[in-house]
Amino acid sequence: MNPVKNFSEFVKEGIVKKQHTDLSRAKFLVKESEKSYLFLISIIKNIGVNNDNANSIVKLSYDTIMELIRAEMLAHGYNASGQGAHEAEVAYLRETKFSENDIQFADQLRYFRNQIMYYGKILDKEYAEKVLEFVNKIYPKLTSILK
Repeated sequence: MNPVKNFSEFVKEGIVKKQHTDLSRAKFLVKESEKSYLFLISIIKNIGVNNDNANSIVKLSYDTIMELIRAEMLAHGYNASGQGAHEAEVAYLRETKFSENDIQFADQLRYFRNQIMYYGKILDKEYAEKVLEFVNKIYPKLTSILK
């Protein structure tokens, strides 16, 4: 997998546009992310992780994180759209001082979620557990940035 480009490159390419801050939409996304995260915890507690629900857990985990990243971007007047938007949103993690390891894992998660959605990729329990570990680490960091 290629390294994640710098966020500024996405701005130069027009994938990310500077706009007025959109705090109401940012707050909405934070609330949606919280609901998704609580639902994810509920699934783990009541059903657990297995090969049958691994893809669903990975997709929900991705959505939970991306909603927070988008909220942070909107709060600072950025909006990504079009081809490369998801990669730009992952690159924004660098602007919030996340480690390169976190950025690379988030990009891998983006890639595998895309593989699930568009190419029928089947992920296993072990990968879903790694994703959950990552979400449990990054979710509190992202929410603290947004406060």
